[in-house]
Amino acid sequence: MRRDGIQHRMSTQREITVAPDRFEVAADDAILITELSSAIAVCVYDAVEEAGALLHLRCIVRSPNPIDMTDSTLATELLLLDRCVESMREVAPSARNLQARVVAHMSDHPGAQETFDIVLNMVQDFLNDAGVRVLPLDVAAGQFRALRFRPSMGWLQMR
Repeated sequence: MRRDGIQHRMSTQREITVAPDRFEVAADDAILITELSSAIAVCVYDAVEEAGALLHLRCIVRSPNPIDMTDSTLATELLLLDRCVESMREVAPSARNLQARVVAHMSDHPGAQETFDIVLNMVQDFLNDAGVRVLPLDVAAGQFRALRFRPSMGWLQMR
């Protein structure tokens, strides 16, 4: 019996776990996985070049006032995002159709919405300025979100 269907191929693929405040880039048919808990995932890919990256940004609300987010916190997140996109471009220099899917898990903290809005707007603005097409955002609260991203196909699964 031949086992060459898509389910069999997906079960034999390399999986790369992406830790909080880190990113991973894949130029092969790997699956990038992470769990979001009060965090944002930025999934950048070019389906033609079959390469992509996943950036996992923690977004922990420590104060009821979102204005208390420091410039150094935002600058660090922006630097990680810049490094992620640049690494993606190094791995796939001929990529011309970069797209991004942004997924977030929002905590139940009272100031979470405003804090997430600040970070999400910064991420979207950066990606737009970098020439990356941003697809609709996916933001949810509740239990953590398990994310599986297959950049070679732009495939994203959340649980």
